[in-house]
Amino acid sequence: MSTVIQIQEPLGRPPAAPPAGFALWQLGFRPFYLLASGFAALSIPLWALQYAGLLYTPYLQGPQWHAHEMLFGFALAVIVGFLFTAVRNWSNQPTPTGLPLAALALLWLAARVLVLTPYGWAAAAANVAFPLAAAVALARPLWAARNRRNYFFVGLLALLAVAALAVHLQGLGVLALPSWAGIQLGLDVVLFLMAVMAGRVLPMFTNNGVRGARATRHPLLEKLALGSVLVLLLADLLRLPPPLLAAVAAFGAAAHLARWLLWQPWTTLRTPIVWVLHAAYVWIPVHLALRAAGLLGWLPASAAAHALMVGAAGGLIIGMMTRTARGHTARPLRADRADVACYALVLGAALVRVAVPLLVPAWSVGAVLLSAVLWSAGFGLYALRYAPILSRPRLDGKPG
Repeated sequence: MSTVIQIQEPLGRPPAAPPAGFALWQLGFRPFYLLASGFAALSIPLWALQYAGLLYTPYLQGPQWHAHEMLFGFALAVIVGFLFTAVRNWSNQPTPTGLPLAALALLWLAARVLVLTPYGWAAAAANVAFPLAAAVALARPLWAARNRRNYFFVGLLALLAVAALAVHLQGLGVLALPSWAGIQLGLDVVLFLMAVMAGRVLPMFTNNGVRGARATRHPLLEKLALGSVLVLLLADLLRLPPPLLAAVAAFGAAAHLARWLLWQPWTTLRTPIVWVLHAAYVWIPVHLALRAAGLLGWLPASAAAHALMVGAAGGLIIGMMTRTARGHTARPLRADRADVACYALVLGAALVRVAVPLLVPAWSVGAVLLSAVLWSAGFGLYALRYAPILSRPRLDGKPG
């Protein structure tokens, strides 16, 4: 069974007036894309104000909570919405809609609220329950279809629940773990998820969307690139010596750069809905190279995390959220000016956040503030632009 993501092109001319009705709970991408984009637009500027010392009543309690919310709030919401949508195509089986989907969205929202309260155990329970509930919801259609190739997504969601649990148990003083152990596990899992999905869709999107492109995948290079991330994840769990971790990260950087070049990113420059994904993916080898340098003490460790979450995750998410929202609502797979503005703002936020503090450390606070403004503007524009699209029925009247 094919495991590529099926993005539906609109057939014929769309109706003069969009169908009436409320469709937010008809498919997983709809509520979670809207929640994630709104959350991204609001939470990061508030964190930046805290970082700059301008917010006296912090929204998030320290850098660990900022990282927690980027991983288990923003990124996880998009991952779940994306997988609910994709697994329905892969398995030809239903994924949560209606009240079950609304209940999962409410659980995610409760987790976001609870981390702002003194009720640590309640926050831990909600943040662990959400990825576990999503894993169960994915396991059912995959098992019904015997879609074995994609079972591992269930395991990865369960592993994200373990990472969230580790963060909370360490914060509550129950386990004597290194302060960033759970966050690092979450980063590694998200990195692997992005690497897998990009390998499945970027060559296809490039060849389908760009005339004359010949994006290819080399089987050995695929194994080396994905395998390097899994080895890094295992090495982080085992807390191997930094020089060994740095060697694995450096090898991974080279493998992912070579993989990206086989996809011919230079052919996509006139196709924004494709080039944004390539521009985001290149942040993965940058992340791994910065991780290696950080482990060796050459650069601050935070540069690698921001390259991954702002550059790679932010760019891939804004690109896929526009593409899948368009495809699954029967709209043309072409980025308009608002979409391109979203791409430029989010990728600009990554460049400012990573490059400026490395090149001019004295400007770090200003870079954080500017990056937050760009990020918030990019995802805020998406939320405003796509809220009507995500909440209304498909233009062709089909379900989904």
